[in-house]
Amino acid sequence: MSNVVMYSSNQCPLCTQAKALLSAREIEFEEINLSMDPAGREALLEKTGMMTFPQILVDETPIGGFRELMAADQSGQLDALLGGE
Repeated sequence: MSNVVMYSSNQCPLCTQAKALLSAREIEFEEINLSMDPAGREALLEKTGMMTFPQILVDETPIGGFRELMAADQSGQLDALLGGE
């Protein structure tokens, strides 16, 4: 199974939606909340080139935020990234 990590922040409606989508698909993920972690935000910027939330990575490969996650789910790309079909 692939390793899914979601970087989030407090009071982020798109983070809530991303967690709901992952949970609905029964995809296990690690959530890293960077609300109070400036060093973590810098590391996220280095990994993804983005500082917006959420940021979702599958096996260290950035796939983007909630909209990209939803598009990948709808197109079947998410299953492929997770080692499915």
